[in-house]
Amino acid sequence: MGNTRPVGMASGKAVATSWCSHCGMGLAAPPPPGSGPSVRCAFCHGVTRIEHHQQQRGGAVGESATTTRTLAAAASLPRPPPVPAGLIDIPAGYPRRVSGGGSKRALLVGVSYTGTKHELRGTVNDVKEMRSLLCDRFGFPSACILELTEKESDPTRVPTRENLLRAMRWLVEDSRSGDSLVFHFSGHGVQKLDMNDDEVDGYNEALCPMDFERSGKILDDEINEIIVRPLGKGVKLHAIVDTCHSGTILDLPYLCRMSRTGYWQWENHSRPSGMPKRPNGGLAISISGCSDDQKSADASGFSDESSSIGAMTDSFIKAVEAEPGTTYGRLLSAMRTRIRDGQGSRRLPGRLGSFVRWMIPSSGVQEPQLCSSEMFDIYRKPFLL
Repeated sequence: MGNTRPVGMASGKAVATSWCSHCGMGLAAPPPPGSGPSVRCAFCHGVTRIEHHQQQRGGAVGESATTTRTLAAAASLPRPPPVPAGLIDIPAGYPRRVSGGGSKRALLVGVSYTGTKHELRGTVNDVKEMRSLLCDRFGFPSACILELTEKESDPTRVPTRENLLRAMRWLVEDSRSGDSLVFHFSGHGVQKLDMNDDEVDGYNEALCPMDFERSGKILDDEINEIIVRPLGKGVKLHAIVDTCHSGTILDLPYLCRMSRTGYWQWENHSRPSGMPKRPNGGLAISISGCSDDQKSADASGFSDESSSIGAMTDSFIKAVEAEPGTTYGRLLSAMRTRIRDGQGSRRLPGRLGSFVRWMIPSSGVQEPQLCSSEMFDIYRKPFLL
């Protein structure tokens, strides 16, 4: 199989993304010819006036320059404050909060892009395996886990952009001290040019919902605003993201750099000119499939399982199961070793191959990344969900 998880981003026509002037949700604005100047928000039903500006057309690999520029320009628009919790329209079928503190809640998303040239196999399996891990190893109540996949019959549980944004708000809504939250996403990820000067490398990372070609992608700025900044004191969030270009997908201030020999240090990714992107007293940690400039693969070359599963999801689950009570440092190291050995299995087999792959870095092999809203000793802090 060997599918990688980038996406070509070819689109039939440009879709300009803007923000609702009432609630701050993303709006898909129609192209100028024959369209009205206003768009009604699907969340708050407020009407926002859209001003169209002519863009110069030009060539770009996999995507028209017009589309790229309109999306990038939209990302630089000032954002209204987030929607208050009481105004979020949570579907009746979504799990409800368990009374009292210390509850656990998870959002698991697998996007297959069925029937498109971007189709992926294995993302639904990723969700199933993550659910089993959370319930069996970490005591998450099955009733408190929300799944968004294209296999769902409930239209509010398919991974469209609108549903995904709503589900992320559900995940953190009314969270309290002692709560443990998990966000897992398996699908495509891309990079977009940063227009806000708040990215160290000059690019935003983004998730692709199933309707991204029509409704747009979800930028790391949005993800941070929705599930990171609202976290209050004592609330813990873990994001496990299995996509391409996912290293800093939550826009957290600290990225852990780790060498093959185990030496590590935190790298500050905060920009003095950027908006603060820390939680409101809580803790956010992300474990992602690869660095921002890498692609993430399926595990079909080396997984012991017959079914498809993402390489990062597979390595994460196997590392957790192999060493209960592991630390973040040992977890990250074990994940990288499994992926490095698996993705290099067709070159040199056995111990010799493992030694060569350990000694010689390869830019073609994805390396899972660890980011956090605060620094800690990765070899002392136990990994707990």
